[in-house]
Amino acid sequence: MQKFRDVLSRWERRELSMMEAAELLGMSERQFRRYRTRFEEEGQAGLIDRRLGKASPKRIAAAEVQRMLGLYRTVYRGWNVKHFHEHGARDHRFNWGYTWTKTQLHTAGLVERAKRRGAHRRKRERKPCEGMMLHQDGSRHHWLAGQPLDLIVTMDDATSTIYSAFLVEEEGTASTFRGLLEVFVAHGLPCALYTDRGSHYFYTDKAGERVDKDRRTQVGRALDRLGVEHIPAYSPEARGRSERMFGTLQDRLVKELAHAGIAEIETANRWIREVYLPVHNARFAKPAAVGEKAFVAADAAVLRETLCSEEERVVGRDNTVTYAGLRLQLPESRLRAHYVKAQVKVRDYPDGTLAIFHGPRQLARYDREGSEIVAPTGPSMASCSTPSRRGLEAALLAGTAVRRPALTASRPEAPATAWVGTKKRASRSNKETQFKAAAAGL
Repeated sequence: MQKFRDVLSRWERRELSMMEAAELLGMSERQFRRYRTRFEEEGQAGLIDRRLGKASPKRIAAAEVQRMLGLYRTVYRGWNVKHFHEHGARDHRFNWGYTWTKTQLHTAGLVERAKRRGAHRRKRERKPCEGMMLHQDGSRHHWLAGQPLDLIVTMDDATSTIYSAFLVEEEGTASTFRGLLEVFVAHGLPCALYTDRGSHYFYTDKAGERVDKDRRTQVGRALDRLGVEHIPAYSPEARGRSERMFGTLQDRLVKELAHAGIAEIETANRWIREVYLPVHNARFAKPAAVGEKAFVAADAAVLRETLCSEEERVVGRDNTVTYAGLRLQLPESRLRAHYVKAQVKVRDYPDGTLAIFHGPRQLARYDREGSEIVAPTGPSMASCSTPSRRGLEAALLAGTAVRRPALTASRPEAPATAWVGTKKRASRSNKETQFKAAAAGL
């Protein structure tokens, strides 16, 4: 008020032009003329903003405010404001902004004001392109109502895109292989994998010390065979990116699962994969600094045979192999009579099936209970209809075909009577034979 009067008096004394006076007051020349006229007519009362005390034409109706607060109290109680506002705009046609929504919830006492943050810590720079480094970790939480479960997440460092997420009863080697197999088959092999120092990832002689990279776990063996670098994290702060992601998931995913009415693990995993992850990645994923991807394509069959637990066993005298409390019976083989005392390898796959290998050759495959999985072959599959005459003739010809000779049979060109030993010498010495020949010549 006083500043306007001083500038106005200087303009009246012609010390300032109208443009200079308007610049000093931070307004346009036209606005200055308008205020000068109102001051001359009404005095100081003419300088008061006439919008004060009037309702804004953009003001939201009180009924809409109560509807929004009622939705938060009854349906979205405990949700953070950002999450609630996203659902409101998508499902309930909220047309107002996030800041206004937060202010109304604060005023109503439904949401507490955020605490002041501490000192800023510089974050580690992201990798420049996708596939250079992946994070994998598990989080124990009540993801489903009354069920403490582990959520296994595999995400990219460059973009924070979650490639795989599923619930299991307990984190371990099998869940690690399951997550890696899903990502490697769909995208390819990354350059490195960043994990904590859990016992299924690394061997550590003493808690808090560095890992022993000379002694590899099942996960370490598989990653080394695939050429993927395995990097251990030595503090929760080092895994800050994945820890912050779990904070978001514990806040949002729990409420989304409850809102969808899901209570079973298999249903939840399917819903997370098909419904939640696409929405989550669209909301939180960041663009990579470099558009190219560092993933390397790999054969899916090779990945399945590599990303599994592998242990050596010796075949027992009853031609069986003992593994994890199961006794696996080896089937008959045409190559040898038995495998007693032979060194074999048992592979335990993420889906619970087992397989026994003798060198590179698979001897048998088993289900979770240890029963052999027999793959159907041509001769063992019954015909669906009565064979025709031509089919019968073909079957007769196939039945009279010459059988393959045994491995111990002699070669076809070999004589019927086998020759054993060296060739016998003459009954008498050479000198005697020569003497008789000379006498006969005389």
